[in-house]
Amino acid sequence: MSATDYIVDIALILVIFWQVRPRELTAGAVILPLAIIVYAGQHYLHRFGVAGNDMLLMVVFTLAGVVLGSWSGLATRVWRDGDRVLARAGALAAATWVAGMGFRFAFALYANTVDGDRAIGRFSAQHSITSGQAWTTALVLMAFAEVLARVGIMQRRRMHASAAVLQPAVATRA
Repeated sequence: MSATDYIVDIALILVIFWQVRPRELTAGAVILPLAIIVYAGQHYLHRFGVAGNDMLLMVVFTLAGVVLGSWSGLATRVWRDGDRVLARAGALAAATWVAGMGFRFAFALYANTVDGDRAIGRFSAQHSITSGQAWTTALVLMAFAEVLARVGIMQRRRMHASAAVLQPAVATRA
């Protein structure tokens, strides 16, 4: 792994900690996560084949990313405070985010060891995964799915909270 690989992986892991303390949730909150995945896409996604079970691997990892990102987004507290919408990621939101991003980071580290390379090679041969690029693509798609699911859910929740109109209490007659 290069220094850039470490920086991208660690940046994606740390994104969640930006919201551990209550922060205003704005439309601009999508910029950093999307910039990171655009960079990662240009850097890591290359031509890949879909022979054997390569596509299945990519679909499974992408779905895992959607589940983890959705869980993280739904587990984040979002509330309205006057004209602002605030968000705070709690332990569950952070744990699910770190689980997905951390898994990919750990997998990449393991894959770059002699034992990891052999084990992944055996697994790939036994399960008809035809190339290392299939693994790279699957892991990148997992990250994309996790980021996009969380960002999408958070922005939907932001818009919903922004649109919420506080209804004045109506006096009832007895």
